[in-house]
Amino acid sequence: MTTSFEEYIKSVDLQQLFKKLGAANPETLAKTVEHFTTKEAKKRDKIVLCYFGENGVNRIVEAITERLLSAPKLRKGSNILDLGAGSGLFTAKIAELIPNFNFYAMDATPAMLLALAKKKVGITPFLGVAENIEASIKEAKTYAETPDKFDAVFSTLMLHHSTKPEKVFENIKKILKKHGKAVILDLCEHKFEEFKTEMGDIHLGFKLDDVRKMAEEYFSEVEIEKMPVIGCHCSGRSAEIFIVSMRNAS
Repeated sequence: MTTSFEEYIKSVDLQQLFKKLGAANPETLAKTVEHFTTKEAKKRDKIVLCYFGENGVNRIVEAITERLLSAPKLRKGSNILDLGAGSGLFTAKIAELIPNFNFYAMDATPAMLLALAKKKVGITPFLGVAENIEASIKEAKTYAETPDKFDAVFSTLMLHHSTKPEKVFENIKKILKKHGKAVILDLCEHKFEEFKTEMGDIHLGFKLDDVRKMAEEYFSEVEIEKMPVIGCHCSGRSAEIFIVSMRNAS
């Protein structure tokens, strides 16, 4: 490593980095990052806990963990990537439940990753875009020890922030090891337009058929299901959540 994560974050030009990494829409991504930096980074964990409640957060953590531990079994010391980790609330909770693995956290918002780094939970953060994870990993090697490929990838409530969600599936496939597994949890289609301004959302959730189509484009085994409604404790609004598990048998 030539520099520390904090030093890199202070020196990086985000728009130039996003262009270098081939972000689908660097300007839109920069605005999303600005939203999370100014409105959520320092209080992200509290916002998520307020929205889902402690019970809802735990149900999400348990659902992802269960699928990460499902067959084929991950070996001790496997490398697991949280894609779009934010401030690492879910990352840290999952890593605590299954401590015998190496956890990495990628996000496009430096302030979020700095909040994660302050938790000092042994998770390696690095900056990147979900539409080009390979290039993000290569860039990260200047300040972090990151593997080229991962045994498992999971993503929690990131997909609806992506300008090109279909490319997220493609890029997850590229950085998974043979027989690796991936889990994505996100919102089903809803009608809360205000989420775009309140939370920086790009998509108002997804139809399950559309998610399945994107997943099956790159993975031979796809399982998708809705989770029981986890409502917003702050406003009474609630959107259904889906969870999709993916792997290639060969």
